[in-house]
Amino acid sequence: MVRLWIVLGVAAAIFYIYSVVDCALFDRSRVRGLPKPIWLIVIILFPIIGGILWFLIGRGRRRIQSALRTVAPDDDPAFLKRLAADRDQEERIKRLEQELSELDGDGGENDQTGRRDA
Repeated sequence: MVRLWIVLGVAAAIFYIYSVVDCALFDRSRVRGLPKPIWLIVIILFPIIGGILWFLIGRGRRRIQSALRTVAPDDDPAFLKRLAADRDQEERIKRLEQELSELDGDGGENDQTGRRDA
């Protein structure tokens, strides 16, 4: 029976230390319920119950950020829109280059007297 109490005491001490350190180092923006300093006081004043409450209520879950998640290019709508815009821009550039080359080829031909048409 004494060994059981020793094991439970060691486990409670480890849980207490882990709870305090976890609360102290946890990101302030993810803490739920109470402010972080109040959670530390609760854990210190009520070691086991405070630690359990910290892990159940106070410690917020990690938010899934879609911006950081990698997406295949063919599944990314923004990437597909950029492709379409790039394709349209390339077509406009080709059309303008073709019009410029036609203007350079047609305009400004010399007549028989050696003068340029105005």
